[in-house]
Amino acid sequence: MNLIIDAGNSAVKLAFFEEGKLITTQLIDPVFDQFKGVLDNNPKVESILICDVRGINWSFLDSIFDAKRIFILDSSWKFPFRVDYQSPETLGTDRIGLMAAASKMYPKQNVLVIDVGSCITYDVLTHENVYVGGMISPGYQMRYKSLKEFTGKLPLIMHNSIKNSIGKDTQTSIQAGVFHGVFYEIQGQIVHFREKYTDLTIILTGGDCLQLSKRLKNPIFAHPNFLVKGLDFILEHNKK
Repeated sequence: MNLIIDAGNSAVKLAFFEEGKLITTQLIDPVFDQFKGVLDNNPKVESILICDVRGINWSFLDSIFDAKRIFILDSSWKFPFRVDYQSPETLGTDRIGLMAAASKMYPKQNVLVIDVGSCITYDVLTHENVYVGGMISPGYQMRYKSLKEFTGKLPLIMHNSIKNSIGKDTQTSIQAGVFHGVFYEIQGQIVHFREKYTDLTIILTGGDCLQLSKRLKNPIFAHPNFLVKGLDFILEHNKK
């Protein structure tokens, strides 16, 4: 059994795989007691792969699991696709995992993966299995925080997927602006990438992917666990 740890900017997600099949997922705090409980309850775990974009100190795992079987993904690993990126050493490991999932699940296709998280990333894998780069823009929470931080009076608002595009007070105006700003950005980027790549398969993942996918007009596939599936594929690819 493989344990995949996806340490994103806002949450740490665990995913358990057996022979390439996702068994279960859970969210956890990156602290000793919680991980010890998880590993005690899952004695079949043989390898741990960590994808960390936050910069957590994982040394505490060494005391509860064999350090030789704990791996932290970086740009030196073998990827199941070719990379056409000017600075591969700066490429986020989360984006690497997403491209691995695209390579495995949609072979010989042009694929655009949109990950809606703390940032919104757009990444393209061609039908020749080449990662050609992408885009990064602010996610929901970053937009809310920016409005609070860079203005004198606007409040920090909690995210709400508001249907009405016209707010009736300051709170709903901010929520409408942020939600519909993200929505129309994604819809516009899909049109842009479809003009560049023929027969483009669109994958939407991240926290709000299911809700967004229902509203977008373009035919897309929503995959909440797309990243962890790609990370497990990379781990197995590097065991060979």
